[in-house]
Amino acid sequence: MQTETLLDKAIILAVHKHSGTKRKGKEFAYIVHPMEAVAIVATMTSDEEVLAAAVLHDVVEDTDVTLEDIERDFGKRVAKLVDNESEKPIIGRSEEETWHERKLAVFARLKAADRDSKMVALADKLSNMRQIARDYAIQGDALWKVFHIHDPKEHAWHYRGLVESLSDLRGTEAFEEFSALVERVFGK
Repeated sequence: MQTETLLDKAIILAVHKHSGTKRKGKEFAYIVHPMEAVAIVATMTSDEEVLAAAVLHDVVEDTDVTLEDIERDFGKRVAKLVDNESEKPIIGRSEEETWHERKLAVFARLKAADRDSKMVALADKLSNMRQIARDYAIQGDALWKVFHIHDPKEHAWHYRGLVESLSDLRGTEAFEEFSALVERVFGK
């Protein structure tokens, strides 16, 4: 009898915790996003802890799972990788009000991050950018109304900043696709 791997356990937890949720503005199950993220990371590494972090990257932000839970069940390294990808809220102020500030903090954190953290972040951002590119091709600028920030120039600034912050991964298929999609949607 084969035992569950760390990745198996991470996928089971992610499926369980994201169960019943939908992707923002979509009718399909949210779990599609973390599963796409783990598939993207798998193009860059076979490290099971990095793969587990990719599939778990949203459970702390979006569910009742804590970093302590992740550390207990998956180890310190996976918890650190998930924490590095989790956006930190600014207490007492709205998401809209703190959007720009939070994105600047993400850029700084990613620039200083190790390669494994950058791979998890790139997988998340590439999955998001793929969806944005598909939706933008159909909806045009009406797409931005589904987000907290409606100005496409702010999204362009954000995604270009991510390209710069993740540029250490230049040369990987995932980074090159991400960069090309950002350029396709937002121009040069």
